[in-house]
Amino acid sequence: MVPLGVFVIRFTRAIVAVFVAALLVSPLGAQAPPTPLALSAQAAVPAQPQLTLAEKELFLQKAKIVRTRSASKGVTNTVRATLTDGVITHDASIQTIDEFMTEFRGNRGTELNFRDSWRYNVAAYRLDQLLDLDMTPPSVERKYNGKPGAFTWWVDDVLMDEEERYKKKHSAPSPGEWNRQMWMVRLFDQLIANVDRNLGNLIIDKSWTIWMIDHSRAFRLFDKIKAPDNLAGCDREVFERLKALDLPSLQAAMKDYLTTSEMKAMLARRTDIVARLEQKGEAAFFNRGAR
Repeated sequence: MVPLGVFVIRFTRAIVAVFVAALLVSPLGAQAPPTPLALSAQAAVPAQPQLTLAEKELFLQKAKIVRTRSASKGVTNTVRATLTDGVITHDASIQTIDEFMTEFRGNRGTELNFRDSWRYNVAAYRLDQLLDLDMTPPSVERKYNGKPGAFTWWVDDVLMDEEERYKKKHSAPSPGEWNRQMWMVRLFDQLIANVDRNLGNLIIDKSWTIWMIDHSRAFRLFDKIKAPDNLAGCDREVFERLKALDLPSLQAAMKDYLTTSEMKAMLARRTDIVARLEQKGEAAFFNRGAR
């Protein structure tokens, strides 16, 4: 008969051997393969559908707000909101600012008849569509906390903004394409008389596509552009649509967001831009291609 102490020692050694063998077969921390049920559950999670611009506009107008927080940048009390329609969940920026001052003193000097309005975000998006520029995210009118405002699609797959790119000295993978995008940004800002373009409201997504946001201080009443040296070039197709702009087309697209005086001033700046680009000749034009 085996003494009790010897039996306990042998039994303990057998348990340890089994444990060690198990570790050799299945290393500590290894994931067990997913069961068929787990694989089925993963496959059941739908991807977010790709929406057309019209579908994005409808979503911004109708989707339920489920969460809000202050946007990290900006001085116009912009709110970042998460919206859902039960199928799609996406963020939007909300601006309800609508201020007028006979005189405004800012870090860029004094401006008379100053206007800072959410309406200009919607107008900028609609002008972008008239030009087929596709560089501003969809923006629609919608009430927030009882006040009218602009709900603007939050840019997807953000890599950084231009402020961060500049500070960290990141270079675009295609300098030529980057320059052409920046030329279109500068042309658009001259066209809409944007007095508040800053590096924080140029957004760069992961494909290095530039998006222009926050146009609440634009559409001034200047007849001439303020920075002609910023006009370096223009996409040929955009240039043809730019020349075709007229008062009836602008009124049809944005009569609720711009005054007639603001539209006429923009058309005067358009004429100035067209003349300056034509003076540069064929070298000023390029074929941008699809974004």
